[in-house]
Amino acid sequence: MSAPSSKPTVSEREARQVAEAAREQEWRKPSFAKELFLGRFRLDLIHPHPMPTDEAAQRGEEFLAKLRDFCETKVDAALIEREARIPDEVISGLKEIGALGMKIDTKYGGLGLTQVYYNKALTLAGSASPAIGVLLSAHQSIGVPQPLKLFGTQEQKDQFLPRCARTDISAFLLTEPDVGSDPARLATTAVPDGDDYVLDGVKLWTTNGVVADLLVVMARVPKGEGRKGGITAFVVETNSPGITVENRNAFMGLRGIENGVTRFHQVRVPAANRIGPEGAGLKIALTTLNTGRLSLPASCVAAGKWCLKIAREWSAAREQWGKPIAHHEAVGAKISFIAATTFALEAVLDLSSQMADENRNDIRIEGALAKLYASEMGWLIADELVQIRGGRGFETAASLKARGERAVPAEQVLRDLRINRIFEGSTEIMHLLIAREAVDAHLTVAGDLIDPDKSLQDKAKAGANAGVFYAKWLPKLVAGPGQLPVSYGEFKREVDLSGHLRYVERHARKLARATFYAMSRWQGKMETKQGFLGRVVDIGAELFAMSAACVRAELLRSQGDHGREAYQLADAFCRQSRIRVEELFGRLWNNTDDLDRKVVKGVMSGTYEWLEEGIVDPSGEGPWIAASDPGPSQADNLHRPIG
Repeated sequence: MSAPSSKPTVSEREARQVAEAAREQEWRKPSFAKELFLGRFRLDLIHPHPMPTDEAAQRGEEFLAKLRDFCETKVDAALIEREARIPDEVISGLKEIGALGMKIDTKYGGLGLTQVYYNKALTLAGSASPAIGVLLSAHQSIGVPQPLKLFGTQEQKDQFLPRCARTDISAFLLTEPDVGSDPARLATTAVPDGDDYVLDGVKLWTTNGVVADLLVVMARVPKGEGRKGGITAFVVETNSPGITVENRNAFMGLRGIENGVTRFHQVRVPAANRIGPEGAGLKIALTTLNTGRLSLPASCVAAGKWCLKIAREWSAAREQWGKPIAHHEAVGAKISFIAATTFALEAVLDLSSQMADENRNDIRIEGALAKLYASEMGWLIADELVQIRGGRGFETAASLKARGERAVPAEQVLRDLRINRIFEGSTEIMHLLIAREAVDAHLTVAGDLIDPDKSLQDKAKAGANAGVFYAKWLPKLVAGPGQLPVSYGEFKREVDLSGHLRYVERHARKLARATFYAMSRWQGKMETKQGFLGRVVDIGAELFAMSAACVRAELLRSQGDHGREAYQLADAFCRQSRIRVEELFGRLWNNTDDLDRKVVKGVMSGTYEWLEEGIVDPSGEGPWIAASDPGPSQADNLHRPIG
């Protein structure tokens, strides 16, 4: 059997419908972030800070000690950067200590770590080598183990999880050369044939794909008699006939990752390897990412901690105009930003992870906010370190070492972190994804009012429901605990954090009012106001981070663990964050969005093409997007199984 060569053609509306069908439709558990966007500051959902059990903590700490010893004695980060490859013996060593099975239940041979300790392990491994952090997280956060844990049959778990825990590396394959965050156009097909499906297509940017033993592949099953069809998930053995790794991709950062282009030609996959029903692939992917996205904040926390260490040591050693550069205000402000923001990023990561472990809250927004916020702020932290280091920040570690100075890879960290703003949902896509969830309550009660396909009867019913909802909701946005000087008094110590929590409460209500006003003003056009929606989400991210920082500071104080210093860092972060929040609120209504659209039209129509004159373009020849028609491979197979 052969797959059709034509790629799906979908309209913008059809693409939105596919995305909407894939998201979780109901909220069965409370969500701190969802309530925050609705103007309700539910501090009770995150304070007192949730904690792991003693047994989980002991198991986690024991593995962290083993992993630390391995990273300090077996990992040569400079070698990985220089050769753009993790040595096979390092990967084999990670297998031996159980690092492939950190999140897999002990009954399948895994370590059974909690999300909290899994992320602590990724932070530790990522600090030794970001490429190792990516290898482990791509395998466990989005590779075979997590989808099977959530959606697999018992037979699938018994068959594949023991392999994933100890020996087999896995990868997740969704993206295609012409398909990124718009999966409605997915071209890879899985055609039913007896007890099998036959896969045809090409997948791009398959992290771990070059060395993987098992793959999670998203492919489109055609509709048929008695078949729903749609985008479907499969577990695929990489040694199956017809699979070719056609290229090992190279990037500006993360030079040791095994990322490739994978072609499927007439690949037979048993129907027993299908994860969930036909058409459930995107929902499986999105649900997996609810916690899977927390691996990226872990890498950002690792970078923040390292940047703080280097900034402290360098700024004490380097003198300018008679004193260490740390004592010059221009540099000191950068160090303060790095320290305060690193504290907040770890607070957001640990809080989100522990909430995921407890499973009493819906953390789809919290996980997305953590990824969005950490990737943006982590990049800024690394950029500030490069600035503090000056010319040495721009110089490679190898060059520094060659001329007798400490080999500090500041420029490498900047390169390595850059992809986090794109991986697993770019910042722009994350803005839209989070905004959709943030306005879900409004669309639930009033969505039919702005849906052009709904009948007048449906609109009348929606109008009545909306009237009831807003009659109860809007008055609650007028006043709240944030206006009472005594609110959140348990956070008033030598350093007073209670005022920051009152600020969060007040501005959560302000944000909800602004969102309601925008929906009333733009109605069905709201989804096109991406600039506005992005700022709404960014405000929510700052308010979430402020809340997490304060709650973490109080936790550390109650444990007698650097409580005074934690309060100071939380205070500094919140004051810095409040400045950003005020700017974002101002830009909700005072911005250049309309003018920007006009300029874009001019650029795309060639009106400003004269501005491009006076240069030469060093780009090579070739298509913007490589051809990915199904068919047999014409390339050598670069698949390189390990161990």
